[in-house]
Amino acid sequence: MILLNDFFTINNLKTSETDISAELVINAGHKIFEGHFPNQPVVPGVCMMQMIKEILESVINKETNLVQAADMKFLAVINPVENNVIQATIKYTSDEIGAVNVTATLFKGELVHFKFKGQFKESGH
Repeated sequence: MILLNDFFTINNLKTSETDISAELVINAGHKIFEGHFPNQPVVPGVCMMQMIKEILESVINKETNLVQAADMKFLAVINPVENNVIQATIKYTSDEIGAVNVTATLFKGELVHFKFKGQFKESGH
């Protein structure tokens, strides 16, 4: 895990066989924000994607690789100083050949920051 427990932590994780719901706390003091951007911190889009990947991996207990991003929408910036607590929902299905189809959203209340639909494969498959 690259970002989990350093860039962000997971609170109140709830899981079922196909759903993940979590409250995420972003570390506003992380070094990433020194360059992205000085005095105006914004969570990079690549970090939003990586957060989804790492939450999924922590639940399924397997490493994955992104193989398809059918839909990726960055809808609102996340300023970690003003808003360091967000919600994540992930719906996923796995098949017998190691593919994991995912639909995910990062949001706070009515404000949606990021939407993703795509596929990961278990590493080694």
